[in-house]
Amino acid sequence: MVLLLAGSGCTAAEERRQPPRTPPAASPSPFGPLVAGMPTYSRAGDVYAGAGADMLADQVRDDRALVYVPNTQSNDVSVIDPNTYQVVETFPGGPEPQHVVPSYDLRTLYVASSKIPDGGLVPIDPRTGKPGEFRRLEDVYNLYFTPEGKQAIVVAEAYQRLDFYDLGSWERVRSKRYPECAGINHMDYSADGKIMLFSCEFANRMIVLDTVSLDKLREFTLTETSDGMPQDTRLTPDGQHFLVADMHAHGVYVFDAQATRQTGFIPTGRGAHGIYFSRDSKLAYVTNRDAGSITVLDLATLKPTATWKIPGGGSPDMGGLSADGSKLWLSGRYHNEVYVISTQDGKLLARIPVGRGPHGLTIWPQPGRYSLGHTANIR
Repeated sequence: MVLLLAGSGCTAAEERRQPPRTPPAASPSPFGPLVAGMPTYSRAGDVYAGAGADMLADQVRDDRALVYVPNTQSNDVSVIDPNTYQVVETFPGGPEPQHVVPSYDLRTLYVASSKIPDGGLVPIDPRTGKPGEFRRLEDVYNLYFTPEGKQAIVVAEAYQRLDFYDLGSWERVRSKRYPECAGINHMDYSADGKIMLFSCEFANRMIVLDTVSLDKLREFTLTETSDGMPQDTRLTPDGQHFLVADMHAHGVYVFDAQATRQTGFIPTGRGAHGIYFSRDSKLAYVTNRDAGSITVLDLATLKPTATWKIPGGGSPDMGGLSADGSKLWLSGRYHNEVYVISTQDGKLLARIPVGRGPHGLTIWPQPGRYSLGHTANIR
């Protein structure tokens, strides 16, 4: 059963009649020379300019409109029709499925599962919404891709390790361990793709790596609390700041464009966890898992402008925006449900029962040209 709390917007037929928007042609990078092979940006000053509202690439326009919810405790994936808010299918997601990650070329969705030693990947064909055969890989807690799209990066959290796999054969080609980064987890690239900023979830620390050599360039001990738990790490659309949500500091750390220094901290709410950007690149939505709320940040000022509380409580975790940017879809980690929230006014449109322990859900199709990983880091 699904509880509808407000109008669901356009019907499926109305949505099909809307003319698709095409990402603009690429131009030379406004952020200086890029790491070798990385695509240039489509507009100066916005790394997500190619992922604006309804800017669906040709290869995803005929994909099924579905929401995929990995349920970590029930080891399955709930599939939701975003038009009816109904669960339409459930299939095995591997042992402890954590995130559903779009591939670099947007043609496969991967369910990443992390149980030791039995984790791996379940591929999903986004054209049909059907899963393929499970591929066993060690500790796939999170999944990212190199900026040129040749290798997958498996974040083996339990081993404090990054494993790099050839995308053609899925053979491991290199691996590096960072013992100082207990709970290595979320990351994002600088605008030029030359550095990676990783959160160390169980070490109250961030590390900065050279994208090519994998050498550690620097590290930061976080300042707001001694037992910090940094989570989602995202580059702002203007490429000038990294934002890092911290569940124990109850807010968002700010770093500069190349992660050379911490520049600020923004209190948001208990259990700050996920960070998502509006389709016009003006706002960030920060999920506060323990507070049952979402904080809206003005990216021009890096100040909160609103807090949306989930009526009756909740545990908003990971997710993403609808293609048009009008709805924010989030898993309710401790409540075995999914929330659909209007980005116009923060109203809860629906709460949908799913499996046990829902985590990194993905709504599909998404605008953009290529995926750098996680649930919706698409540029």
